[in-house]
Amino acid sequence: MAPRVLVSDKLSTTAVQIFKDRGVEVDYLPDVGKDKEKLLEIIGQYDGLAIRSATKVTEKVIAAAGRLRVIGRAGIGVDNVDIPSASRKGIIVMNTPFGNSITTAEHAIAMMFGLARQLPAADASTQAGKWEKNRFMGIEITGKTLGIIGCGNIGSIVATRAVGLKMKVIAYDPFLSTDRAAHLGVEKVELDELFHRADFITLHTPLTDKTRGVIDADAIAMMKRGVRIINCARGGLVVEADLVEGLKSGKVAGAAIDVFETEPAVDSPLFGMENVICTPHLGASTQEAQENVALQVAEQMADYLIEGAVSNALNMPSISAEEAPILTPFVKLAEILGSFAGQVTESPIQEIEILYDGITAGMNTKALTSAAVAGLLKPLVQTVNMVSAPIMAKERGIRLSEVRRDKTGVFDGYIKVTVTTEKQTRSIAGTCFQDGKPRFIQIKGINMEAEVGRYMLYTTNRDTPGVIGQLGTAFGKNGVNIANFQLGRDEQGGNAIALLYLDEPLSDEFLAEVRALAGIGQAKPLVFDV
Repeated sequence: MAPRVLVSDKLSTTAVQIFKDRGVEVDYLPDVGKDKEKLLEIIGQYDGLAIRSATKVTEKVIAAAGRLRVIGRAGIGVDNVDIPSASRKGIIVMNTPFGNSITTAEHAIAMMFGLARQLPAADASTQAGKWEKNRFMGIEITGKTLGIIGCGNIGSIVATRAVGLKMKVIAYDPFLSTDRAAHLGVEKVELDELFHRADFITLHTPLTDKTRGVIDADAIAMMKRGVRIINCARGGLVVEADLVEGLKSGKVAGAAIDVFETEPAVDSPLFGMENVICTPHLGASTQEAQENVALQVAEQMADYLIEGAVSNALNMPSISAEEAPILTPFVKLAEILGSFAGQVTESPIQEIEILYDGITAGMNTKALTSAAVAGLLKPLVQTVNMVSAPIMAKERGIRLSEVRRDKTGVFDGYIKVTVTTEKQTRSIAGTCFQDGKPRFIQIKGINMEAEVGRYMLYTTNRDTPGVIGQLGTAFGKNGVNIANFQLGRDEQGGNAIALLYLDEPLSDEFLAEVRALAGIGQAKPLVFDV
C-alpha cells in the first residue's frame, strides 16, 4: 500500500506534485491546520504530515496519529511541533534548514543597512514632503565590527556577506571550530567579548533555554554606547523591555527587529521609537525561499517514506539516499544484535558499548547505534524504534558508548554489542556478507558463524559429550524440525554454546523439557524480525 501524506498548510502545487510523482498518495487540505478538531479526526489516516507554521502538532495530535511516521516542516522553526512526544512515539520530525537561509541572511544585511542609514524614517519623512537632510546623518558600515551570535548555516552566510562589505566580523558560537572560523574569515570570541567590541550585533541562533533572553539588561550594559542590534532569528532571544530601556538611554543607537516575543506583534513597546525598524517576520518571505522549502520538504518526506532515507531530521540520525542501500543491511544487523542481547538479558541494563570494526567504522554509526538500541529495548517496550530508542535508553539511565577501529580480523567489518547488567557482561557480534544477510559471528567471546532465522534457540552448556545428542533426540521426539544447527566453544571441556535455527516456535512445554536436559545451562528462545 502506498504511503499517504496530509498537507495541512499552504504548500506550493509543485511540492504536492512531487509527492504524487514519487508514488505517495497526498491529500492537500491547506485549511485543516487551523481546525484542531478536524485535524484530530483525520490524522490517524496518514503516514506523513507536511506543515508550515499554522498547524500545531501537539501531544494530543500525536497521540491520535496511529500511523504517522514522519512530520515535515517547510521551514526551519519547529516551535509548533511537540518533538519530545513525537520522538517517544517514534515519529521522525524533519525541517528544511537550508531552503530559506540566503533569504534570511539577506534580510539581516538589509536591516543592518537600514539601521546604518535610517532608511525607513528618511523615506517616510521625504514622502511626507519634508526635506530633513541633516536629521538623517547615518554611519558607514565599512570598517565597523559586526558581532554574530550563532554562526551556523544562516550566520555563516551573513558573515561572508559582511566580510565582503569590508567589516570586521567576530562570532560567538560554541560549535564553531577554529578552522571553520578561519575559512569564513571571522574571529571566534566569547560572548562577553562580542558584547564589548561589536558596533552591530546580529542574532542567528535557535531559541532554547540557554539562548532565551541572551540579550538582556546585563548584556546591554556590557555593550558599546551606540551599538545597533538586529534580530531576524527568533522572538525571545532579546528581552524587549530591556531593549526599550537601552534605546531610551541612548546606549543602543538603533534596533532592527523582524521577530517578536509575541506574534503577531500588534502592540509592541518598540513601535514608534526613534531609529527602530520593525518588520513582520519577513526573514524567510521571498518567493524563492517559500518555493524552496516546500519542494525540499516534499523531497525529504518522499525519500523517507519510499526509500528509508532520512535527512534534516531533528530527532534521528540522517541517512542519505546514496548511503541507504549500503547502510540498510547493517542497520538490520545492528537491530538483530541488539535484539539478541535484549532477549537473553534478564536483569537491569547499566551500559551498552557498540564496537564498529573495519568498514563499519566508516559508516553512519549514529544510525547503526540507534538501531542496536532499538533492538535491545524492544523486548521491554514493543513500540520502540530508531527514533525513540536513544531517548528511552537515557530515561532508563543506560550509559551508551561507541568504539571505532580499523579491521582486526578475517571479516571486512563487523559490529559487536556488549551489554553490562547488574549481574554480568555479555557480548554478541555479527556481520553482513555480500548477499546482504546478517550472520552471527561471536557470542560471549566464542567464535561461530550462524545464519539468522525468525525462530531460534540459544543454549549454553559445558563442553561434554552427549549434550548435542540429547538436544537432537528431544527435537526429533517432539517433531520439531531444525533448519540449521551451529556450535561453538571457548576451549575443549570449557564453555560451549549452540544456536538452532527452527522452522517454528517452541511450545512452553517443550522448552521446559530442553531446559531439564543434563548439561544444559541456559535455553533461551529467540524471535527475530527477518
